[in-house]
Amino acid sequence: MELSELGMDAWLAPSISELAALDLCAARVTAVDRGRYLVRNEAGEVPAELTGKLLHLAESSADLPCVGDWVGVRLRDGGTQASIHTVLPRRSFLRRKAAGRDVEFQMIAANIDAAFIVMSCHFDFNLPRLERYLVMAHDGHIEPVVLLTKTDLIGPEALEQLIGQIRRVGVEARIVCVSNVTGSGVEQVRELMTPGKTYCLLGSSGVGKTTLINRLLGDGDLETREVSHTGEGRHTTTRRHLIVLAHGALLIDMPGMRELGLLGAGEGIEDSFADIAALARQCRFPDCTHGSEPGCAVRAAIDRNEVSEAHLRNYLKLRKESEFHELSLTERRNKDRAFGRFMHNYKKRKGNRD
Repeated sequence: MELSELGMDAWLAPSISELAALDLCAARVTAVDRGRYLVRNEAGEVPAELTGKLLHLAESSADLPCVGDWVGVRLRDGGTQASIHTVLPRRSFLRRKAAGRDVEFQMIAANIDAAFIVMSCHFDFNLPRLERYLVMAHDGHIEPVVLLTKTDLIGPEALEQLIGQIRRVGVEARIVCVSNVTGSGVEQVRELMTPGKTYCLLGSSGVGKTTLINRLLGDGDLETREVSHTGEGRHTTTRRHLIVLAHGALLIDMPGMRELGLLGAGEGIEDSFADIAALARQCRFPDCTHGSEPGCAVRAAIDRNEVSEAHLRNYLKLRKESEFHELSLTERRNKDRAFGRFMHNYKKRKGNRD
C-alpha cells in the first residue's frame, strides 16, 4: 500500500524530507490502546512504542501520537516492531478537554478530512449535543456531516420536523438520513467518502456507528451487541482505530464519548454559531452580552423569531465553558513555569554552595 493510499498528501512533503535526513520513515498511527500503538506504512502494520526522548520532550499528552497522526519511526527486529521518534504536524484534529477535573487538552484523532456526526432519530436526538460536536469539528478544521440514523423508527413527517429543528439552529452542514435496518442512505454515505481521504464517526454509544461501519465494510467485521430495552444498540468499540475501506477511503471508529468538554475552542464556537456571531457584530456595544442591553441585534432577532432562545443559551454556555477552561489552563501553566524557574534557581544556588 502506498503512503498516498493511507492519506499522505503534499502538505506533509517537507516533513517527509526531514525524516529521511534523520534515517526515519513515515508511518500512520492506526490504533492507540492504553499507551500501546499500531502504525502502518507501505510494508504493513506493526506494533510500536514511544522513545524515551519523545516522552521527555512532550509538554502534555496532547503532544503524543493519537489515531490518524503521521509519525517518524525506525523499524527494528526485522521490521516487526517500530519505535516512534517524532509526531509530524497535524493538518486537522479532534480534541476536547480531558475527562474529569484535569484542565488539559486530550487529542482524540488527527488528520481528518470530514467528521460524520451520528445522531439517532429516536432517543438520542439532542440539539445541544449536536452543536457541541459541531464546535469540536470546526475547532479542528474538519468538515462536519450530520448523519441521522434509525430513520426506520419514525415516519417521513417526523423526520422532516427533526431536520427542520437542525436547520433552525443555523446548522448548514450536509444532512444524510440513514437506516441500518433497511440500508437506506448507506450508499449515500459511501459516495461521500473519497479514496485516500480520512473520515471519522462521532456520536453517543448505541446510535448505530458500528453497524454502519459493518455495512460500509460489507463483511460484518466489527462486533455489535444486542439492542437494549430502549431500542438503542449497545456498541462494543473500546478503542480508536483507523480502518481502510474496500473502495480506498479511511475511517476512524471510536467509542462514544460521555464527556465533551470544550477548551480553547473560541474559533470553533464562532464558526458553529455563525448566525449569532454575524448578528453580534451588529450590536450597538462591542462587548454586548445579548442580555438586556439596548441595541442588541441578537435579542432583536429572537424577538423576530429568527433565532431561538435555546440556540443563544447554548452558544453562551459553550463560550463561557471554553473561556473558563482556557483561563484555568493558562493559570496552571504559568504556575508550572514559575515552579520550574524556582527549582532551576534552587539547584543552581545549591550547586554553588556545594
